[in-house]
Amino acid sequence: MRKAVAVLCTAALGLGALGAAGCAKGSGSAPAATETPQATSDTRVFTDSLGREVELPARITRVCPSGHTAQQVLLTMAPDLMVGLSQKLNDDQLKVFGDQFRDYPVFGAVLGAKDDFNREAVAAAAPQVIIDTGEVKKDSVERLDALQEQLGIPVVFVKAYLEDYGDTYKTLGELLGREDRGNQLSEYCSSVYRTTQDAVAAIPESERVRTAYLLGENGLNAIAKTSGQAQVVDMVSDNVAVVDNASGKGSGNEVSLEQIALWNPDLVIFQKGSVYDAVGSDPAWAGISAISSGNYYEVPNSPWCWMNNPPTVNQLLGMQWFARLLYPDAFDDSIQDVAKTYYKTMYGYDLGDEELSELLKNSLPKTAK
Repeated sequence: MRKAVAVLCTAALGLGALGAAGCAKGSGSAPAATETPQATSDTRVFTDSLGREVELPARITRVCPSGHTAQQVLLTMAPDLMVGLSQKLNDDQLKVFGDQFRDYPVFGAVLGAKDDFNREAVAAAAPQVIIDTGEVKKDSVERLDALQEQLGIPVVFVKAYLEDYGDTYKTLGELLGREDRGNQLSEYCSSVYRTTQDAVAAIPESERVRTAYLLGENGLNAIAKTSGQAQVVDMVSDNVAVVDNASGKGSGNEVSLEQIALWNPDLVIFQKGSVYDAVGSDPAWAGISAISSGNYYEVPNSPWCWMNNPPTVNQLLGMQWFARLLYPDAFDDSIQDVAKTYYKTMYGYDLGDEELSELLKNSLPKTAK
């Protein structure tokens, strides 16, 4: 293990005194990682969402995402500070975020379903901090401490839940010295969440639309109620996909067509790449109310799936779309309005009418097309 740490520390020499101190911890020659960091004139101590006190440079100019959720968040907050990506951007994403990301190094993800984080490449890119975002998990402190000690690079966690992205962006603004941008995104996220929550709260639970969110090659995977991937579906509708062991994976739970027929949802949304195009003419699906009545839609998928997979800040757009799809009379603005505002606010991108029309071609209330 110490030999591996030595290799990483050699690559991290460009980090200066802070990186060297972290590498010393990894080699066992410095005080234990549990000691409280001490700020100097060139550093500061930042307390992250896990209560971990992390010594950071006074001014941060180079950051690295820990994985896919952090990448999405950082692309909205400080794309110019990123030294690499967790996964390559496709052409649709590059159009939004800029072609400069085409040749960025890809590091992988450290805390996802699989750990493919290229630690040597990250050390060579010399970020001043690795940023992780998302839900707090039982072993989050231990895993992030271990990564920080191994790489000799500070690692900071910022919690990010659907209901409190306002706090997430305020924290990121403080962390990165971009309080104005952090406050702008904080106010936007808090406002759209509150607006959606209030509108849905005014609809009695007995009158909320019975829905199912289906995906997979045959449409036989469901995003189950209470799963981490179902936050938007559960918040906005009556999610009929109730199973014994709800999977937190983006692929959901495998179910049968017979089970979907028993649930018999009044409205179905399909993830991009599923059976949306063929399901209406497939006699096997004809007995399901949502399909026979034409009350099924496709989740918009650019720059990422709006509903989940991964469940991160993209859900704030999906939440606004889905609520207006189900309850258009509960809002004063349209799906088109909120999509344009989201793209402009979060990405700094002006979404043109043609682009928007293509993006929403299978995603609007049938009477609104």
